Amino acid sequence: MNLSKKNLLDLYIHHRRIQSQLHELTYLFWECTLRCNFTCIHCGSDCRHESIVSDMPKEDFLKVLSDLRPHVNPNKTMIVLTGGEPLMRSDLEECGEAMYNMGYPWGFVTNGWGLTQHRLNSLLDTGLRSVTISLDGYSEETHEWFRGKKGSWLKALNAISRVTATPGLIYDVVTCVNKRSITELNRLKELLITLDVTHWRLFTVFPKGRAKDEPLLKLSVDEFVEMMDFISETRKEGKINVSYGCEGYLGDYEMEVRDAPFFCQAGIHIGSVLANGDISACPSLRGDYVQGNIYKDNFHDVWNTRFQVMRNRSWTKTGKCANCKNYKYCQGNGLHLRDEKTGELLQCHLEMMGKSAIEPNPKSIRKLADVLRFFT
Repeated sequence: MNLSKKNLLDLYIHHRRIQSQLHELTYLFWECTLRCNFTCIHCGSDCRHESIVSDMPKEDFLKVLSDLRPHVNPNKTMIVLTGGEPLMRSDLEECGEAMYNMGYPWGFVTNGWGLTQHRLNSLLDTGLRSVTISLDGYSEETHEWFRGKKGSWLKALNAISRVTATPGLIYDVVTCVNKRSITELNRLKELLITLDVTHWRLFTVFPKGRAKDEPLLKLSVDEFVEMMDFISETRKEGKINVSYGCEGYLGDYEMEVRDAPFFCQAGIHIGSVLANGDISACPSLRGDYVQGNIYKDNFHDVWNTRFQVMRNRSWTKTGKCANCKNYKYCQGNGLHLRDEKTGELLQCHLEMMGKSAIEPNPKSIRKLADVLRFFT
């Protein structure tokens, strides 16, 4: 790593520490349903068309937002609806209008299946600010293998075309890179450019939910590095703003494949309300590290007085992280990549790139040197 980048990362450590102390809520995710019309191969939510967990009544979540208003600037607190598939809620427009009237910008994450022009127009009328659409392959075969839904590739393309043609709407396209889609990245890039997509985000799955049992979802070291190089080169081309997702410390690739250094903001800037009312942080955490429940706790009180497990990560300096020379930059990686019960790190991005993250033990080096001297 060159000296200037190292100096920037060192400065960023202080920024993260200050932000952890301030913990200003800027993103609030609402898992508004666990129903989904897809059976995605990687899903961490284990969503189904008919979920055993009922949709949260909109009034319950709107009360959370109402209680928060005296304590936050609504205009600077983004509300993002996730699922399941948010478009399966028939009252999404009512939810959106109520949030907009309270001053909150809002958006949602979708597979695109239900985003017809009529539905998009009705959502825009209620103040819709942002949309994230998933497209997981250049070919119909790759995308539909991943998403488990025949016809979903064309539906996603049509949804993307409608979104890019909407002036003022903030959007991005997200792609999960796996062993099938890694070979299609260049063609997928060109396709997205022809669709006038300006913002594209790539991510890789982590070993939880359905993903942990599917070997085709895990990239090899060579494939992961290939993806990093692809992102870096595409950013230099300047035809489309592509980035790697926010998870994981990436060593030399920091600030090469995304705009800012790695910073897991779960519980620091990002909170969430799950479908059953549980209060957590980044949606990737799912049911881990739950800090309360809106049906018995006040969200703002929980946000202010709990979440210490996320704001002070010193407890993560165990196992393979204990002697890692990059720990000060990584802080134990994304919290969703740890087993909540054991604290074990399930996935290290440096190891995914084939790099050793462990600082050699001086005692071991001296012992080895003594052995070598004996034989020479």
